Amino acid sequence: MASEQRDERQRWLDRPENVTKIVRALWIACGALVVAEFFYHKHPYFGFDGSFAFYAIFGFAAYCVIVFSAKGLRRVIKRDEDYYNE
Repeated sequence: MASEQRDERQRWLDRPENVTKIVRALWIACGALVVAEFFYHKHPYFGFDGSFAFYAIFGFAAYCVIVFSAKGLRRVIKRDEDYYNE
């Protein structure tokens, strides 16, 4: 009975035009950060970390390493479906 009375009205993120607005805002924010990269003085600890977009590239590479290593680790520690029913 409770499921019949659920409110099925459309939420804010269910509308595709609102999702498009969020994606465009994200692109604008990323573009603004790329432009801002040219206008501030960097204080690198090492020589290479002062190069253009170093932290963006490093962060993306670290993200990829984490995701792919988790996928590989899943094969190692994965249990059978009936592991606890034995």
